[in-house]
Amino acid sequence: MTQPIAFYYGAGELERLSQFDKVVLQADFYPRHELDLLGERGVQTLGYLSLSEDVGPPAPWHRPERNPDWGGAFVHVDDPRWVAHVVDQATSAIAAGFDGLFLDTLNLEQTYPEDLPHLLTLIAAIREEARPAYLLANRGFGLLPKLADLVDGVLFESFSARWVDTESYAPWPDDVLEAHASVAERLLELDVDLYALDYADSDELTDFAQRRAREFGMLCFVSDRVLSRI
Repeated sequence: MTQPIAFYYGAGELERLSQFDKVVLQADFYPRHELDLLGERGVQTLGYLSLSEDVGPPAPWHRPERNPDWGGAFVHVDDPRWVAHVVDQATSAIAAGFDGLFLDTLNLEQTYPEDLPHLLTLIAAIREEARPAYLLANRGFGLLPKLADLVDGVLFESFSARWVDTESYAPWPDDVLEAHASVAERLLELDVDLYALDYADSDELTDFAQRRAREFGMLCFVSDRVLSRI
């Protein structure tokens, strides 16, 4: 019996990935014949795509600030050159054999809220130009409810459990869990698939995350901080 979804940022592992209905992968890590093999086995492949951060070389769309955790440069989402760059990445991923796309770095409501409307415009352009079979958005709660009209599913990353630093994991404090529950109740009102991605290093924390996700209608995958575990 297959499992709903996996997030894996390594390469290979086709046999293990074949055990899932959907898999989110780094777009550059899988050649066409491997994507085709997964497709033949009934796996829907989603390529990773960042919409508000850029890990590439210096570019005119970069802001001076960078993500302190991962190092990518924040971008001006409405810069036409960034829009063209992202749409080209999306189109290339679909042409390379991916079925759909996983849209990351959508949480701008606390940092650059003025870019939220531009994010919706960018997602609409990706849908129209790349024509993915499936779009999965990571969080993006500041874009609700309009986001639900543009994507097929929403992921609640770190819904119940989180990585504290590079080597330790823990459940969220009770006040954060309550806040997340309120958002989850909003998501349940939308016509989208719901998923949770949590981080854990013990069976106890994994069971807690999976059990809590089920309570809110989410299909849950649990991994480590860098998504190297299937």
